[in-house]
Amino acid sequence: MKSKQIIFTAVHTAELLERDLPPVNEGDVLTEMEYTVVSGGTERACIMGMENAGGNQFPKMLGYCGVGRVLQVGSAVKSVQVGDRVLVYHGNHAKYNVRPEADITKVEDDAVSSRDAAFVIIASMGLGGVRKLELELGESAMVMGLGLLGMFAVQFCRLSGAYPVIAADLNPTRRELALKLGADYAFDPSEPDFVEQVKAVTKGNGVRATVEVTGVSAAMKQALECASWMGRISLLGCTRVSDCAVDYYQQVHRPGVKLIGAHNFIRPKVESYPHHWTHQDDCKAILDLIGAERIQVAPIVSRVVSPEDCTEIYNQLCDDPKFPMGTVFDWRNV
Repeated sequence: MKSKQIIFTAVHTAELLERDLPPVNEGDVLTEMEYTVVSGGTERACIMGMENAGGNQFPKMLGYCGVGRVLQVGSAVKSVQVGDRVLVYHGNHAKYNVRPEADITKVEDDAVSSRDAAFVIIASMGLGGVRKLELELGESAMVMGLGLLGMFAVQFCRLSGAYPVIAADLNPTRRELALKLGADYAFDPSEPDFVEQVKAVTKGNGVRATVEVTGVSAAMKQALECASWMGRISLLGCTRVSDCAVDYYQQVHRPGVKLIGAHNFIRPKVESYPHHWTHQDDCKAILDLIGAERIQVAPIVSRVVSPEDCTEIYNQLCDDPKFPMGTVFDWRNV
């Protein structure tokens, strides 16, 4: 069986090509995709051949966040059946995906649209970063970087009882959206008094819990400058290049600041426990929250595009710093 798939064939080059699908083994699920979401930061790093993103080893195939319908299941698969609508983790931007059952999560609520469901896997990464902060009601929280993960992290911080919730990003449009999604304050980190602004709204104490999503080492340094005594910083963004010096004694060791690695791979695989949930448990929780209208997805969706336009879309991702954040590929008519 063949599938049309977006493949990064070289630096700055994306093509929609036809590719043979692997066989469906006893533990696998074959899914026909409806939507996949572009994860801008990760995918730009990969297509540009950046350090800690595979370098110049091509071809590369991404698209880990999507939703579709089950076409076939292996003989050992128990959790889903043909016809179910499912989330597909570690899949590709493709018409069809074959993935192990562990990477498949059933969407049980018909009230959750497929377009909204397509964002759940990437939202789970934002939730994982917030969970690791072990937020308590009334603690101050800040989200640095308002891409997809950051926008969901803002909502999860508010739902967790943080106050104030502070959002930080260079883009004024994203700061405005963060305020609509639950942030109490939104600041421009390029302002010379950024740290002073953050400390002013935290009564001079600094931030108790920060989610760093930019993956930029300069932002990480700012997060440390804004941190309170015994503060925590969750490193959700992939800081692929460390080019900014940090005074670890003055900014980490002496004030007792905790730096918490929050890569999505560092999750329990079988059973959730406090502040550390499995991938599937987080996805199910987010689906419930979307169905209950406790978190919003629609304001984050910028555009729905055809996979046939992938070359143009990825050229824009490579070259335009204002690349639309919530870009979704629609595979239904491909």
